[in-house]
Amino acid sequence: MLQNQAFLFIFSAVFAIILICVDLRGKKEQKPFFYRLALALISAGALGNLIDRLFLGYVIDFLDFRIWPVFNIADSAITVGAVLLGYSILLKPKTK
Repeated sequence: MLQNQAFLFIFSAVFAIILICVDLRGKKEQKPFFYRLALALISAGALGNLIDRLFLGYVIDFLDFRIWPVFNIADSAITVGAVLLGYSILLKPKTK
């Protein structure tokens, strides 16, 4: 699925990293811990996969548990970050 679409993945990763940096540096108020952690995990995972794509042309998936699809640490960071981001957005304290 989406083979030979390296440009799409490279563009998406760079775009996501730029948006995350802009968001974290944008406003002066302190952002919640889980929100910052989630964005850090997502950007780190995107950067890890981006480095593989730029230098190797593909992403190396090296964790294979035989009962689950093969993945890598960067994929795990993105997934955990996305769950934490959803958690931090859904349970954000209400302001007046």
